[in-house]
Amino acid sequence: MQTPTEAAARRHFRSKVDSIRPTYGFDDVSLAPGIETVEPGDVSLEQDFAGIALRIPVLAAAMDAVVDARSAGVLAGLGGLAVLNLEGVQARYDDPGPVLERISTAPDAEIQAILAEAYATPIREELIALRIAEIHATGSKAAVAATPGAARRFGAFCADHGADLFLVQSQVSSARHLASKYEPLSLAAFTRLMPIPVAVGNTTHAEAAFALMDQGAAAVFVGVGPGAACTTREVLGIGVPQVTAISDVAAARDAFFAETGRWVPVVADGGMKRGGDIAKAIAAGADAVMLGSPLARAEEAPGRGTSWGMAAPSPVLPRGTRIRVGTIGTMERILFGPSHVADGTENLVGALRQSMAALGARTIRDMQQVEIVYAPSVATEGKSWQLRGK
Repeated sequence: MQTPTEAAARRHFRSKVDSIRPTYGFDDVSLAPGIETVEPGDVSLEQDFAGIALRIPVLAAAMDAVVDARSAGVLAGLGGLAVLNLEGVQARYDDPGPVLERISTAPDAEIQAILAEAYATPIREELIALRIAEIHATGSKAAVAATPGAARRFGAFCADHGADLFLVQSQVSSARHLASKYEPLSLAAFTRLMPIPVAVGNTTHAEAAFALMDQGAAAVFVGVGPGAACTTREVLGIGVPQVTAISDVAAARDAFFAETGRWVPVVADGGMKRGGDIAKAIAAGADAVMLGSPLARAEEAPGRGTSWGMAAPSPVLPRGTRIRVGTIGTMERILFGPSHVADGTENLVGALRQSMAALGARTIRDMQQVEIVYAPSVATEGKSWQLRGK
């Protein structure tokens, strides 16, 4: 039996378990049809993304298995934008081909050591300048990404050599980083001094996103650990399911727009494999999506049918690994079809367009207003024959 003192203590202290809020991923929700539908041909996917015109809301992730100059040019021709990893093999080797081949063919038991070795070679500024020029030569805008420490080192250099967008990307982006042994990157100062737009990621937190926007972020990327090749959630135990994370950050974008009149695009980064996932990300509030492993399956991707994330090469605490995704066809087929499968992993843009049409959404902004319902059984309801034997 509790004493009066114990009972009073329980009234004053609330367990963290009692305050856990429900959160939702792509498999937990569905999009509810409304009273209107439109013709798929009348759906517009175009937008201005931090000063760059996009015909489709698709960015290729800053992963060495996904982006090089060639793949950037192909995606630009299809209407999207690729982001080059400044701390990857493209900036470390004159010819990254043999390194990429070794990573893609290494036995699973040896891959972490091989990744660590490959990324131990120093980054070279002349290669960064060369890659930017090569991307421009394909007809694409040059978007580049680096962690905060490397951003301080290479930001002005990239701008001087023609980069069109700089993404400061870290495992978790916060509005205020504390460090006792070095001076952290000041995002407000960095965005003020950079002559090109500066995007920031990744976050899952509304207040942090609002502060990043207030400090000058031209776009905010959402997602901690949902990527197929990322193990952050397993290694560090952190992350928020993407539908909730996107919705929270989108709410911050809307509030920031109402207060300042400046629209800051929100990019859903990771966790999307099918067209339906992309449709749900846009409906949750994203303006665009960043795809990694789905585009690593393209013939033009430098990963040769494998994929690994930016944090995978860490020699002390890898937060990712190489995965085998296979090569299924051209990037155009993956994004625009025709699809050779019925599981939604091909013709991703066509699926988004059809979803928007069925929901009466003519634009990305319209799609952000459709109803989302909690529906954890939507993927299995009535599908017993499909699931039989799986």
